[in-house]
Order: sequence, then C-alpha cells, then structure tokens
Amino acid sequence: MADPIPVGKKRYFALKASTIIIVIVAIAAIILFSTSFVIVDQTEQAVITTFGKYTKTVGPGLHYKWPLGIQKAYLVKTKIVQTESFGFRTIKPGIVTQYSDRKYPEESTMLTGDLNIVDVEWIIQYRIVDARAWLFNVSDKQKTIRDISQSVLNSLVGDRKILGVMGSDRTEIQEQAVITMNQIFRKYNLGIEVTQVQLQNIVPPAGVQDAFEDVNKAIQDMNRLINEGREAYNSEIPKARGQADQAIEVAQGYAAERVNMAKGDIARFNSVYEEYRKAPDITRKRLYYEMVNEVFSGEKNIELIDKSFTNMLPIKSLGQTPSKEATK
Repeated sequence: MADPIPVGKKRYFALKASTIIIVIVAIAAIILFSTSFVIVDQTEQAVITTFGKYTKTVGPGLHYKWPLGIQKAYLVKTKIVQTESFGFRTIKPGIVTQYSDRKYPEESTMLTGDLNIVDVEWIIQYRIVDARAWLFNVSDKQKTIRDISQSVLNSLVGDRKILGVMGSDRTEIQEQAVITMNQIFRKYNLGIEVTQVQLQNIVPPAGVQDAFEDVNKAIQDMNRLINEGREAYNSEIPKARGQADQAIEVAQGYAAERVNMAKGDIARFNSVYEEYRKAPDITRKRLYYEMVNEVFSGEKNIELIDKSFTNMLPIKSLGQTPSKEATK
C-alpha cells in the first residue's frame, strides 16, 4: 500500500495547476485580443476577408474582426503615390549614402515614326484607388503595370518624329500617356490611377550620338540661314516698295504738273483767241511786241525798235564801230 501524499505537497500541486491554468487563460486572452482588432493609419485602407472571401473594406481607425484567423485584414497604401521608373534605376548600394543610377536600355530604346532610334527614360506615378481590386484582380501587379506602361509609351513615340519626341511633342506625349494608361487600367480593373507620366532623358543611342549631333547641328544651321534670309527679305522688300511708291508719287506729281500746265496754256490761248476775235489788229501787234521783247530781253548790243515800227535801227557791231556809210 502506497504512502499517502502529505498535505503540504497537495497544496503545492494545486497551486501549481491553478497558476498554469491562469497563464494559459491569459495567453489565450492575449491571442484573442490581438487577433480581434486591426489598426489602420491615415494613409491606408484595410480589406477584411472571412475564411479568405472578401467581406468589407474599412478606412483609418481601430476596427474589430473575428479572431484566430477567421477574419484577416490586408492593409493597402491608398494615399501614397508610388513610382515606377523605366530605363534606369536609382539604388542605394550597401551603407553608402550616395545614390547611383543603373541603366536599362532594353526598356528605354524605342523606334520613332521616322525610323530613328531614340533612348527614352521615364517614370510613372500612380496611387491605389480601389484596395479590393488591387488585392484580388491581378496576380503580378508590378509586371502588369510596367508592361502596359511600356506598350503605351512605345506606341506614342512610334507615332512621332524624333525631333518632336525630343522637343515640341514632349508635353503632349506625357499627357496622352496618362489618359491612355488610365483607360487600360480601368479596363483591367487593376484598382490604380496614374497621376503623372514624366519623360526624364531623351537622347539618341550612344552608337549614333555623334552622327545625330552632326545632323542636329546641320538642321540648326539651316534654320539659322533661313532666318537670316527672312530677315534680309523683311529688310529689303519694304525698302524697295518704299522707293517704288516714291517713284510712282514723283511720276504722278510730274504728270499732274504737266497736265495742269497744258490746261493753263489752253486756257490762256483760248482767252487770247477770244480777244483776237474782238480786235485782230490790236491783238496781233501786242503779241508781236511781247514776242520781240521776250526774244531780245537779254541782249545788250541790240538797239531798240522805233516806236513807230517803220524801221529797225542798225545793229551795233560787236567788234568795231559802224562805218559812216552804214549809218547813213
């Protein structure tokens, strides 16, 4: 027959069992409490699932859910703008504080509409607008975003000439890329919205960089010569037109003067003719005197005509005095 357990030992085992029970209950309570609530911050939304099936989406704050894995919460950053870069990556190697860029030409090399090759580096910025769609509709989200973005930008660059891609069409490409990408993402119900597409660096590939610069320089020289020609044209043509207008005005003035003189002569002749008709003899003599006076008005070596008009006095000799026989 076994020896009976002492009373002190019975109390010790009873105390130890109760302590274990209390610890187990406390652990169970902690587990239940910790798995029954989810804390969502201001930049997130929480998607709640029950046994893996979507139940609801909740916003920022403290929310209750069924514990022990019955319901699970998936936190999604819906207020954070995320970025995908193409053609380059900015990485932070090890503990070095300076960033270094690594190039990915397979992402950035594109063919333009005029069959030129161009290297385009760009980024897209997007944010999640539908947490449920983001979690459940697409399996490989990053690859889907990158593939669609590359397809859209390659299409836009392929519709334009290289000089437009590098210059005047840059803004249009960025705006159209945002519109087209959002249309495709909504079609696939990916749950994101592209906020910005930004073209970073657009250059020809390294192998043709020198040749392209020569062509670009030639185009710039051509444009400069065209501008200089237009400047000379704009300077000389108005000057020539002014001279032509001046010559025309001088000719018109001369024509008007001659016409007016002719009209004056006609009017004067008509007036003389009218007087002649009234008194032909008087008018004839007056005209004769006026003509003679006009012809000899500047001569100093001619004697005056006698007033009776019966004879003209002898003309003085220019080199010697007149002879006596000539004066008789």
